Amino acid sequence: MKIAVCEGDGIGHEVIPEAAKVLELFLPDADYFDVSLGYDKWKDTGCSCSDEDIGLLKSSDAILFGAVTTPPNQNYRSVLLTVRHELDLYANLRPVIGDSFDIMIVRENTEGLYSGIEEAVAERATTLRVITRNGSERIAKAACTIFAERGDKKPLVIGNKANVLKSDVLFRDTCINVAESLSVPYRTAYIDALTLDVLMHPENYGVIVTTNMFGDILSDACGYLTGGLGMLPSANIGEKYALFEPVHGSAPDIAGKGVANPVATIRSAAMMLEHFGMKKEALITEKCIKKVIISGVCTPDLGGNANTRQFADKIYECIKEKISSDSIKPYNR
Repeated sequence: MKIAVCEGDGIGHEVIPEAAKVLELFLPDADYFDVSLGYDKWKDTGCSCSDEDIGLLKSSDAILFGAVTTPPNQNYRSVLLTVRHELDLYANLRPVIGDSFDIMIVRENTEGLYSGIEEAVAERATTLRVITRNGSERIAKAACTIFAERGDKKPLVIGNKANVLKSDVLFRDTCINVAESLSVPYRTAYIDALTLDVLMHPENYGVIVTTNMFGDILSDACGYLTGGLGMLPSANIGEKYALFEPVHGSAPDIAGKGVANPVATIRSAAMMLEHFGMKKEALITEKCIKKVIISGVCTPDLGGNANTRQFADKIYECIKEKISSDSIKPYNR
C-alpha cells in the first residue's frame, strides 16, 4: 500500500506529521512518501504543483493532505483545485458530528464557482459558474449511496439556490430525479435558510448534498457546532483516487507557534482508515480523540494550554494502548 503525504503550507507542517504517526500505528507496513506542494514550493521553484507531482499522487492508494496557501495572485492557480480536477475527486465528504447530531455534507467538488474558468481585466473580473447534468448526477448518486449505507430516517436534503440561479435549477432537478429513481426520500432547501437551520437544529439533519461553493461555506459554518474548524475532517473521493484533508486552511497567523489543533487532520486519517475498510480502527481513533479532549489536554482553541505535539501525543498514546488491549493486528495489504 502506498500513501502520499503532503504537508503543504503553514500549519500543514505541524499537523500532518501527527496524523501520519496515527496511520503508521495501524498501517506500519505501508509505503509512505512525501510530495511537496503549495505556495512555499512556488516561492522556491516557481511551480506549486508539477505534472510529476500529480503523477506521484496518482501512484498512491490514498493521499494524506495538509493545507495550502492560495495567495491573491492572478498567475497562481489553487493547488487543491488543480489536484481535485486532475484526479477527478468529484465527491467531497464532510462529516459534522456531535452528541445529538450526525450530519454528512456531500459537496460536489469539481464544478460550480471552483471550475477555474476565470477572466480578469482592469475594470472587471469574471468567474464562470459551471453546473453540468453529469456532475450533478454523480454527486447525487454518491449522496444517495451514503444515505442508504447510513440507513437514515431523515430525508436527503438538496441544498440549492434555484430561486435565483438557473444553474441551480439544473442541479436541484437532477438531484431530485436521481433520488426518485433510487427511491430515496428527499426534500429541497434554499442554501441560505438551510445554513441557518442546520446551526439552530442540527439534530434534524442527516445527509445534505449541494454544489461546490455552497458546500464549502455550509461545512465551514458547521464548525460552530463542533468547536471550530480545527475539528472538521474531510475526504475527497473519485473513481480511482482518494485524498483526505482537514477542512481548515494553512492558518498563517498561527503557523510555527505550535498551537494548531491536530484533531481535524487525525480525523481525516481516520476517514482514510474507514475508506480502506478499517472501521474498527477509525472508531478507536475517534474514541481516543474524545477521551483526550474530555481529560482537558487540548490546544488553546478548545480551551486548553497544550501545544500541538502534546495534544497529539496523548491521542497517539491512547490509540496505542487500545491497540494493545484489544489485540488489534496491523493491517497488511
